[in-house]
Amino acid sequence: MLLNSEEISNDLGTLALRVTAGGTLLMQHGLPKLMAFGNLSGTFSDPLGVGHFISLILILVAEVVCGTLVTLGLWTRISTIPPIIAMAVATFMQHGDEPFKNQELGFLYMMAFLAVFLLGSGRFSLDRLNFR
Repeated sequence: MLLNSEEISNDLGTLALRVTAGGTLLMQHGLPKLMAFGNLSGTFSDPLGVGHFISLILILVAEVVCGTLVTLGLWTRISTIPPIIAMAVATFMQHGDEPFKNQELGFLYMMAFLAVFLLGSGRFSLDRLNFR
């Protein structure tokens, strides 16, 4: 079983991917920004040109709200879209001129959320309970 390409469990793999991507985005990036909201609101980077405050709100929605929803497996596919966009902006706009080592984390998050988008939430999710 371990030496062939037969599926062990798509649902467990999807759960691990969802919880890891959503949970780490929330805990390592979203919550620290939320806790420092007052200090960041006027100085947060604005790669899209919509203003520092709006950029901070958009990234908080992607990292906190969507990170939580993806972790729980609730409205999973639609909840992956803001983090995919946010990580694309971070990777290709914010760090676009920098070496790949500075782009790598955003790129990995972007690809993890893209994989969750393509796979769906799996059996072990609130989506599965709500939308049978």
